[in-house]
Amino acid sequence: MEVLRPTLISINGRIYRKNVVKEQTFHYEGDEEEDISYSARIDCADEPCDSVSVEQTEKGFRCAIDVPSVLYKYIIGRKGETRKRLESETQTSITIPKQGVEGQIVITGQQRAAVISAFTRIEVLIESFRRKQPFTHFLSFPLNHSSIQERFLQFKEEVLEQCSQDRGVDSSIFQNPAKLHLTIGTLALLSDMEVTKACDLAQQCQGFIKDVTGGQPLPLEVVGIEYMNDDPAMVDVLYAKVQPKDGSDKLQAISDRLVEHFVSSGLMIKEWDRVKLHATVMNTLFRKDPSAEDKGGPAAGRQNMRDRESFDVRNILKKFGTYYFGEFDLNSAHISQRYSTDGSGYYTSSGVVTFS
Repeated sequence: MEVLRPTLISINGRIYRKNVVKEQTFHYEGDEEEDISYSARIDCADEPCDSVSVEQTEKGFRCAIDVPSVLYKYIIGRKGETRKRLESETQTSITIPKQGVEGQIVITGQQRAAVISAFTRIEVLIESFRRKQPFTHFLSFPLNHSSIQERFLQFKEEVLEQCSQDRGVDSSIFQNPAKLHLTIGTLALLSDMEVTKACDLAQQCQGFIKDVTGGQPLPLEVVGIEYMNDDPAMVDVLYAKVQPKDGSDKLQAISDRLVEHFVSSGLMIKEWDRVKLHATVMNTLFRKDPSAEDKGGPAAGRQNMRDRESFDVRNILKKFGTYYFGEFDLNSAHISQRYSTDGSGYYTSSGVVTFS
């Protein structure tokens, strides 16, 4: 990292500059393989830190921050070292609920600026370690319309009939037809409060979605297949292509706006300039775990490479490159729960926002 061009961190609409400092690593008791790094200096870059809500009390100043209990350990550190360091450097007192008890971390101090400084550092620590948590939910567009499922099963049957001699091609790597979907973005929702917040955020998107769709379902067609890496003989994921029937960019516009809204809330990490709209139809992750989910985009093919065995799609592309999976009217986006199944066979939805 260059001194004159430090890393910028965006949290809840505020931009922080991460200064060059010596970074110390601690191990949390009972979690020996997990590194808990703490950077001593974090400053605001583009707006004053007094945007933090601080309450004046008889004894000084106080502010609170909602933190999922699973992240408490990163603020505490090994034998309380991280919390002690934060309290010492900011001259504040930091109260953290008991592990497993959902609540707020409360910061108190004699000086308002000191309380804000502690708040900022805790917020940056939380953001840093949130990125290391596995995603629990994802925003999705269901593609499991009955006609699409029927054509997908026909695709599977024909591929196995004509291409099963190709390396790595067998029935175990095909998507569950009831779970065909587009992944818009992934979410690590670490408490019931964060699930509720995500549902509220989804409902806030209703207005701009209806502006794009005119308050009507969006007619889509699923046609053609493609892969993301450089060598068709060594592929991990095969995708179906999805687009509006009228050739517009409405689906892309809705996807990008959804991600923008959730990223600005702090619940989602932006991975791409634009959402990659591709539906997984074959994935080697399914070979070992049929319930596995990847992130639904190009990065999926690079996940868990040591555990994967690629397959050869050259014949599949030659014979099925323009395969027609069908068309249907998309009318909703879901907050889907990872590793779950509802009564229809799709993922259990924590929240839904409709187009009409």
